[in-house]
This record gives sequence, structure tokens and C-alpha cells, in this order.
Amino acid sequence: MFLLDSHCDTPSQILRLRDLSMDNEYAHVDFPKLKRGGVDGAFFALYSPASLGNEEAYSYAHRLLDGVRSVIHSHSGTAALAVSENDALANKKNGLFSVFIGLENGSPIGQDITRLQEFYDAGVRYMTLCHSADNDICDSCASQNKTWHGISPFGREVIAEMNRLGMLIDVSHISDEAFYDVIRCSAKPVVATHSCCRALAEHPRNMTDDMIKTLAASGGVIQINFYPLFLDSAFKQILADSHIMEYGEEVEARFINDPADPVKRKAWNAVQKALTDLPRPSFKRIADHIDHVVALVGIDHVGIGSDFDGIEVTPAGMEDISMMPALFEELALRGYSQADMDKIASGNFFRVMNMQQ
Repeated sequence: MFLLDSHCDTPSQILRLRDLSMDNEYAHVDFPKLKRGGVDGAFFALYSPASLGNEEAYSYAHRLLDGVRSVIHSHSGTAALAVSENDALANKKNGLFSVFIGLENGSPIGQDITRLQEFYDAGVRYMTLCHSADNDICDSCASQNKTWHGISPFGREVIAEMNRLGMLIDVSHISDEAFYDVIRCSAKPVVATHSCCRALAEHPRNMTDDMIKTLAASGGVIQINFYPLFLDSAFKQILADSHIMEYGEEVEARFINDPADPVKRKAWNAVQKALTDLPRPSFKRIADHIDHVVALVGIDHVGIGSDFDGIEVTPAGMEDISMMPALFEELALRGYSQADMDKIASGNFFRVMNMQQ
């Protein structure tokens, strides 16, 4: 089995001075944890906040990319870049962890279609079209007043160019209208690299049953996100009642702006500890979402995209990526065969990835 996590925000943590060679107490992802978790590869997402303008986002994405390259270079005996399933399997044979690269938020593209080729040549193999606000490509699920009511005219050009390049289109974060536009416009199957099921947790970031059916009918795959807010509707009230994020977001922002300051790091770690102390949904809720997709569209259209390092809090029993085996133990208890789990672990995602060529 090759275990692939299709979405980790670890590049942002590299900029925040995380040493991936160390077993960091508050980290979701580092090399020791990846090894203990039996994780063979992950997409490291170059996440550009929606607050950045296009040119700022372009520069920021390159800073993130440089950070990933630096980590791979300085840990050449541990990790290697992968841009295909064959690369990943060869890396595993050589005892290396595979770093895939995704681009989260299309803002770095701006209105310059040639930047897609540039990022593809740098190793980027999927792009999440937007994040928490509308951009020049499409509407976000988070925006109240939609700019395009789906995909923009430029967004249609982006989809065609991504199809030409063989770059996966990621529909996580985009609006429902934009999702259906993507399905109509794309000549190739698309992915939701880190999303959940709206039938189990009412949240606009999650996909409706009809969206999941439509995704599957086009040959695509939904990779289940581990964020408690997306896993279980009840956690929204728990988080609100705690009032932690009323000050926690400001604490995190100060840390992000000055990650070398031990006082600011300690303050952010204290917020993380407070969040972990909340009554959180069990990691078994991840399996519930997998069950729901399988019941809806079959075993061939689901996988894992944790969103580790991009979420403030995790499910109970899945505090970091080292605990990934617990999920597969739970799936086995629920009657999933080894062949089924191989598909969930990476087979389904690699199938869609291979279909881009």
C-alpha cells in the first residue's frame, strides 16, 4: 500500500521556521511523524491567503516553493520530489518520502495564463482554483456576494490550459455554482483534494450528495478533510462557546509575522493546547465520511486529504500524521478489504492523476 495525503499545508509551516527533521510537539507534519505514520507521500500545498493581491500572492507562492525545494535539498536522504505515481513508487523503493506540490488558491496566476506553465514546470501538479474569497478565476464558497456566479471567462481559459498541461483541477473551496461550471468545462476528471460531505456536516466547504455524484460520474475523487468543523456540525457550537478563536486568530497572526520570537510561538502553542482540550469529534468521524461516499458512489471515488498544518485543531485520536494507521485500522474493522484500503490510500487519486496525461 502506498499511503498518500493529498493536502498538507506544511510549506506555510516551513516559512514559520519549522525544522521537519525534528519531532515537533505542536506540529501535525514532520519527517519523524510521517515515518511513524507510514505515510509514503503528501502534497505540500503552496497556500496563498485570499488577503493578498495577485502579485503579492505570486511572490508569496514562490517563497513557499523555495522553502519546499530547500527542505528537499537539505533532506535528500529522506525525501524527494515526485510529479507522478511512478516517481512516488520509485521513491518508496529507495526509502524516500515523496513530496508532491500543489498550489492552493489561483491568485498567484493573476490574469497571466503563462504562469500555469511556469508552476507546472516547477513541479506543481494541482491547483485549488480559489480559497476564502472570489478571485479572477471563480467564486469561493465563503463569499457572500458572488462575483461571477461560477467560473469567470478567464477561469474557463485556466481550466482549458490546466487540461492541456495535465495539471489536476482542485474544486475544494470553490462555490457550488463554480463546481458545476468546472465539471461542464473540464475535459478531464477533477479532484476535491480536502473536502467532506455536507450530508454529515452542514458547511459550505463540504460537498452535497449531488456534487459528489457528479464528481464521481466524471471520474473524479473526493479526498476527506480532517477538520472537525467539516466532520461534525456539533463542533461549530463547541468552538464558538469556547471563545478561543476570538483571541486565537490574533495570537496566530502575531506568531506568523514573527515566528522566530519564542514568546509569540509559546502564545500560539498555548492556543493550540486549549483547542486540543475541547471535546472534539473522534477520528472515526473521518471513516463515517468515507463510508458515506462509498455508499453513495462506490469505493473508487474517495481518498484522504487531511489538511494537516492548515487546520487549528484535529479530531480526537488523529492529533498528527503519525496517527494515520488508526484510521486504516478503523476501516478494516468496518469491513474494508485490503484492496479497498489501497484505493483509499492512494489508488483512486493516482488513477485520476494518471488520467490527466
